[in-house]
Amino acid sequence: MSSSARKRPRAEVAEENKADCPFSITYTEPDTKAQKKSKKRRKHDAEEEDAKKSAKQLSPFSPSGDFNGKSANDVLDLEYNVVPQKKWLEMTRYNSFVLNGTKYFSEGFIFVANDQTVQRQKAAAEGAADGDSDKAMPRSKSEDDWVARILEIRASDEHHVYARIYWMYWPEELPEGTMEGKRYAGGRQPYHGHNELIASNHMDIINVVSVTLPANVKQWIEENDDEIQEALYWRQAFDCRTQQLSSVERTCKCRQPANPDKTLIGCSNKPCSKWLHEHCLREDALTRTFERLGTDKPHFSAKPPADGAASVGDSEKEKEEKKPGDGDGVNGPLSPTESGAEVKQTIDAKPSDALEEANGQSVTEGTPAIVDERASQQPATPAAHFVPEIPASSRKGRSGKKKAATSDTKPYEGLFEAKILMEVNPPRILIKDLRENVTEGDKEWTEPLPCVVCGVEIS
Repeated sequence: MSSSARKRPRAEVAEENKADCPFSITYTEPDTKAQKKSKKRRKHDAEEEDAKKSAKQLSPFSPSGDFNGKSANDVLDLEYNVVPQKKWLEMTRYNSFVLNGTKYFSEGFIFVANDQTVQRQKAAAEGAADGDSDKAMPRSKSEDDWVARILEIRASDEHHVYARIYWMYWPEELPEGTMEGKRYAGGRQPYHGHNELIASNHMDIINVVSVTLPANVKQWIEENDDEIQEALYWRQAFDCRTQQLSSVERTCKCRQPANPDKTLIGCSNKPCSKWLHEHCLREDALTRTFERLGTDKPHFSAKPPADGAASVGDSEKEKEEKKPGDGDGVNGPLSPTESGAEVKQTIDAKPSDALEEANGQSVTEGTPAIVDERASQQPATPAAHFVPEIPASSRKGRSGKKKAATSDTKPYEGLFEAKILMEVNPPRILIKDLRENVTEGDKEWTEPLPCVVCGVEIS
């Protein structure tokens, strides 16, 4: 038994803008062979005969996390069928193709046009005609486009060039019901960065005239925190058959993942060495300040002694507060190899005559044809995927189901503010007193910055 492809819901698009692709993908279930043995032999037509000949795709992605204890290789590798398979296998395999003067390689990442791409280009063209520079301004990144990784390139001629791909997901595209272990993780989460993608084993075949640009996508290994992620990156993978997301490293006292767009501060105590969220350190300092001063008690900083004697300026409460401290991973070949199959180096891809004549404008002149529909391999959730309606640069995560109010109150809000000073050595935390009813004492002061896990002052 194989799961048939379901098409991704999309807005209606003019027929002339669609990039025709006669191929589809089906996945072979693990128990297919056993089921076939137990069933009576059926009368096969050409497509049913094709469906028997499955190929195995080794995952090009090796996330550092796992899937409920299972390794990524065990989960992400899959057997699949191309329909119609005979027509697919009769085409010549290539290592690359050239489109609009740009060369694209197998194993590379690409941006793929969709209906939003066409709308954006129409707006840009109208802006150029009207002299509106904002509309006509070229974009440095195809933020509305889909992102994919090329697994295999085949062509019958320069007008019929196709790529078998794995889709990358924006976090917003993760369907409701997605699980990371026992956690629900559908939609954008607080730890997802601005340029973060999710790798997947969602396979599809596209006409390459829908490709808009090469994409620069890297894997972020969280242990390598020195590497700043300026380009697109991924760290988790999504199994589209089970809607499972690979686990992500959790850190700090709150046990939440790191968002690479936000500051992490490392504990200098070697036995601890935890990475800490900046907001967790601030909240810890504010909580301690409120517990010490409440709503009406002033703070008096210790004054340095004039004669070298020990300072007695600290309040008793402050003395009680002071405590001594405790001392890109590719797993293997991306495409299945076929014995005796010759792979040619490259092909110059051109749109079909029908696409060239559409609206009197050639696709090769800068208007990419869009993918007709993005296949979805999620039988249980027909409308699991959607095209985000706003650019990636300004996307907001789904609100999801809101939990009932808990005891995570912040009594210090409106009374105190905190800012971590990393420019001083050792780093300290600046506390601002916002209480209008307290007229005595200091309105600003600095304190040591302790680790929220081990309690040792960060140096």
